[in-house]
Amino acid sequence: MGHSKAEKAETYKRIVTIASKRFREDGLAGVGISELMKEAGLTVGGFYKHFDLVTEAVGAAFGGWKRRVEDAASGGPAVSYAKLIDEYLNEAHRDNPGAGCAFSALAEEIARSDKRTRALAAEQVRNDLHLIAGMLPGKDKRATRSKAILTFSALVGAMSLARAVSDEALSLEILKTVAEVLKNSTS
Repeated sequence: MGHSKAEKAETYKRIVTIASKRFREDGLAGVGISELMKEAGLTVGGFYKHFDLVTEAVGAAFGGWKRRVEDAASGGPAVSYAKLIDEYLNEAHRDNPGAGCAFSALAEEIARSDKRTRALAAEQVRNDLHLIAGMLPGKDKRATRSKAILTFSALVGAMSLARAVSDEALSLEILKTVAEVLKNSTS
């Protein structure tokens, strides 16, 4: 007996969600198809009926900031430049890459991915830069975009470094210093 379109869609979504989390935790090459399918409760044979998993999983990891802004517009918690920085540069994000930003977890691997995945990443960078620029004061669009690029680069870089070092004190110093510098630069 076959599966309904709704069941197939749910299975697809479950695989992408699991892969998105695991890729951010273990890297693109660190996760095997058999592991993912086992975690999803499926066989490896069923996988090949699906999709370009890397592109789909990376895409599923994108858009967190946009969702927060949309939630705020619908009456959810407010989002500000300072809050965005604080929510990004913290221990919880550092310690849980599977639930965090795909760029700080996978930037180097995305750079070596296929054109489709890199194009998806480029579009997400544009979206994130636009979102950050919209939170910054000032009317000079060029200066605001430059500040957004600097902010995004500093966030991703700081998180990557904080995860890379084995010294907890240094890791926290990186997160706190970059957060403080970024927030003070808009004053």
